Amino acid sequence: MADGSRGKARKHLNERLAALHQRAMQIEEQLKNLDSCRFYRACIFGSARIKGDSEEYNEAFELARYFAWAGIDVLTGGGHGLMEAANKGAQLGRSEQKTKSLSFGISIQLPHEPEPNMHLDIKRHHYKFSSRLDDFIRLSNAIVCLPGGIGTLLELAFSWQLIQVKHIKPRPLILLDKMFWGGFIDWMKGEVLTRSLVSQHDFDSIVIVDTPQEAFEVVSKDFEGWRKVCEIG
Repeated sequence: MADGSRGKARKHLNERLAALHQRAMQIEEQLKNLDSCRFYRACIFGSARIKGDSEEYNEAFELARYFAWAGIDVLTGGGHGLMEAANKGAQLGRSEQKTKSLSFGISIQLPHEPEPNMHLDIKRHHYKFSSRLDDFIRLSNAIVCLPGGIGTLLELAFSWQLIQVKHIKPRPLILLDKMFWGGFIDWMKGEVLTRSLVSQHDFDSIVIVDTPQEAFEVVSKDFEGWRKVCEIG
């Protein structure tokens, strides 16, 4: 009898948890819809180790500057290196063209990690990479990956897989610097694709470019489409 009561209580609890989860998902979807035509954000991923006197730093800076000129928000990990370059470029571009674009930073708790960079309008902080990755995807309409290490590869793979399995809507996924990213894509096609571990159409999500201007053109085209949809809606 006691076992039966416990079983009923457990079943009732599971049903309540499932109902609460479903309701939370509905609320999240409603919030996405409410916010979907207010902001367009480009997420820029790249290494914190790249210094300010490098070509990559200047490219991240210029790309974010172009985005800000167009009124596109810039989202980074909020750290230093290429993240700092992008946030800095975003703030400068906004002031130059008097747009309303914002510079976002989503930082992470790491040992010996310095404070977030000083070029952020909005800061969010995470203690786990999992929740931080979810935030990147939830807040971005387009993604640009510049040269980086394991963290950047993680961010690229996470974004790419969510597009692959249709957990998120298709969006620009751009790799800036053909020399850096070309070998990785060649390996994916030569080893992973040839073993049928991915499909040829999975590569349709990826655009490889060589300059900030080319990356901006891809995002700008998507941005214009987004604006038209919002105007119709």
